[in-house]
Amino acid sequence: MEGRFSLVSWNVNSLRARWPLVIALLEQEKPDILLLQETKIEDAIFPEEALGDYGYNLLFYGQKSYNGVAILSKFPFEEHQRGFPGDGGEARYLEVVVRGRRIANLYAPNGQAVETPAYERKLSFYAALREHVRVRLASKDFFVIAGDSNVAPTDADVYNPQELAGQVPCTEPERAAFSALLEEGMTDAFRTLPPSLGPCFTWWDYRRRSFDPTKGRRIDQVLLSPQALEESAGSGNVLLAYRTLPRPSDHAPLRWEFGDF
Repeated sequence: MEGRFSLVSWNVNSLRARWPLVIALLEQEKPDILLLQETKIEDAIFPEEALGDYGYNLLFYGQKSYNGVAILSKFPFEEHQRGFPGDGGEARYLEVVVRGRRIANLYAPNGQAVETPAYERKLSFYAALREHVRVRLASKDFFVIAGDSNVAPTDADVYNPQELAGQVPCTEPERAAFSALLEEGMTDAFRTLPPSLGPCFTWWDYRRRSFDPTKGRRIDQVLLSPQALEESAGSGNVLLAYRTLPRPSDHAPLRWEFGDF
């Protein structure tokens, strides 16, 4: 395939609620691969036929009312894997191989609040994810993890760091768990973009009366193995327009591009 290859990742916060927006994205952006998180829909009722009409191969891993990830690909799936060892058994991770490249869709736990069981589960999830990443990187193959990390990696990734200090998603243990993936060899793709582009926020609180693009958080990321970084076109952006449409998700989609795929 000649030209650039595009990957879009989006936490839709309910596929059924965001259905018109997902269709609009497919028609307007035409991504080669679309990763959806928080689909909140069981596999038995996933709208496979309707999405397949747009020319995509589909894989999905869902639960009733919460969690859920799905991958739409213009390329056939050569391999796939639901979850990874130690992930807690929820529908939060889906990994595929297309054209010899391994791509993973991530919806990390929110963690709720410090000193809750949900927070401890989040840290355990990340510890297991680090081990899985270590295994994948040992193969020295193209590997991408994209999705909702539910971590703001640094104070620069939130507009109000002092207000959020010591709170989810900005606690030091969370940030250390995310940084551990980078220490293993993954690169935070959006950190390679020029600082002049700004913080690239991806999430905004529903409770605010109006959408202000400057008052968000960067809790969705694209992580690249060294081999994926080599094939990267070094180009990406946040599709802010989808956060301004009627009945939006609280997240905006991320787009990242690679060279010939």
